[in-house]
Amino acid sequence: MTVARHPLPKELAGLPLAEIMERHVGRFKDKVPDWAAFEDAKIEGFKRAQHRFIGAGGSGKHDDPSVIPAANFTLSIMFVNPGQGNAAHTHEIEECFFVLQGLLDVFMEDEGGARLWTRLGPWECVSCPAGVIHGYENRSLEPVYFQVMLGRGKPDTMGYADEELYRSRGAHLENP
Repeated sequence: MTVARHPLPKELAGLPLAEIMERHVGRFKDKVPDWAAFEDAKIEGFKRAQHRFIGAGGSGKHDDPSVIPAANFTLSIMFVNPGQGNAAHTHEIEECFFVLQGLLDVFMEDEGGARLWTRLGPWECVSCPAGVIHGYENRSLEPVYFQVMLGRGKPDTMGYADEELYRSRGAHLENP
């Protein structure tokens, strides 16, 4: 006989194992790329697609029934064409980028505007600490796929460093 050494979360208590499995498997073939997942994604240079697997990530979107419910972290796959990236931003928790395919240039920036860049290739990652301004750009000639994880099941919408983007950071939730 086997024994579960930790209790099930209350939302899973009493469910058949098949239903638990069904709720907690995400397949890429079932994901629809969200090209409007972030407010800055409307701007040339910041266009990218988010494939949400677990939770909403920093997009703030919590309405996709195909997404696995998040308890303590989020997981998405991003697709970024050459010349695109995202705007400098922070989170209240740490964010990790893990490259699956292609090359990704990642930066961290201080409040004085000093910016450091590093290039990540397949199977390389960076962890961006809470409160550190960061972002990325695909400066290569090929598309990049990378995994994004945030350290909270429902993180706040990203805090753009740019004042205008910060003021409108939730507009993509009202006008999808």
